[in-house]
Amino acid sequence: MKKMLVLTIISLLWATGAFAAGMQYKIRVDGLACPYCAYGIEKKLNKLEGVKFLDMDLEKGVVTVNTFEGVTLSEKQMTQLFKDAGFTYRSMESRSMESTPQ
Repeated sequence: MKKMLVLTIISLLWATGAFAAGMQYKIRVDGLACPYCAYGIEKKLNKLEGVKFLDMDLEKGVVTVNTFEGVTLSEKQMTQLFKDAGFTYRSMESRSMESTPQ
């Protein structure tokens, strides 16, 4: 009986974390021309704490970054990151992600 209760509590705690909302950022960047360029940015973004997913649309020059709950990215931080990577940061839109299971 105790074992079942412990497993139930653990399952509930895990499920709560799986439904936590984070932020989604759509970042416009100039200079994304090839997959190799995207890989350089991907490495820099993955070094940031709290990044859980990223995607790049080379044709549109848009980098999508999803973060865990409580993690935010700033314009200043992104401007410097893309400058250091050799690209031009243009703008960033953000929105809270719906609470959905992972």
